Amino acid sequence: MKTVLDAWALLAYLQHEEPAATRVVEVLREAQSKRAELFASIINVGEVYYSVGRRHGLETADETLEELRLLPITIVRADQDTVLNAARLKMKHSLSYADAFAAATANALKATLMTGDPELIEMHRVVKVETLTRD
Repeated sequence: MKTVLDAWALLAYLQHEEPAATRVVEVLREAQSKRAELFASIINVGEVYYSVGRRHGLETADETLEELRLLPITIVRADQDTVLNAARLKMKHSLSYADAFAAATANALKATLMTGDPELIEMHRVVKVETLTRD
């Protein structure tokens, strides 16, 4: 099973927002035991970095980045194909540019996108989505 985590999913995990955090922990354990492959776009990792930094400062953002690097998640670079595919998604759909990278990455990898972001959940006809929730 291949899964792409967007910034929403990563932040839910980092901030212990349930029930989403528990589901992310489950897929992290599956990846750790090689029963799943997890990915995140570098653009979405950057989104998490700046979001944490804005709320808690640069030091906490750097610590969060280190924590993410220790997880069994492959960080996917934004190559030319991904950038252009994300731009095409942005042209056709109402979503943020960063969200377009999450969807483009999932499509490129033929993976499920794990998110709770309403804009991405609406993309279920374009990308396979597993919907997360938080209380």
